[in-house]
Amino acid sequence: MQTPVQQTARPWWRESMMWLVVGGPALVVVASFITLSLAIRHPDPVLDTSRAQSADGDVQPDQWTPAVRARNHAATAREGEEK
Repeated sequence: MQTPVQQTARPWWRESMMWLVVGGPALVVVASFITLSLAIRHPDPVLDTSRAQSADGDVQPDQWTPAVRARNHAATAREGEEK
């Protein structure tokens, strides 16, 4: 009969599986803060909503009108708030 081999417990920071479990979410948190800082420092500009007018003076809406209105609405500050 063989005698059992005693293994010493390794510290938690020496386990590679622990770094896979903790490292992935930690990397995502760091990346989200980097993305947030980029979004705050370089916001998207408000698009120009002026349209070419036809000969009779009517503004001709194009296919992007709903998207432009929604984007500009989201980019404008509410009353009493500063950008």
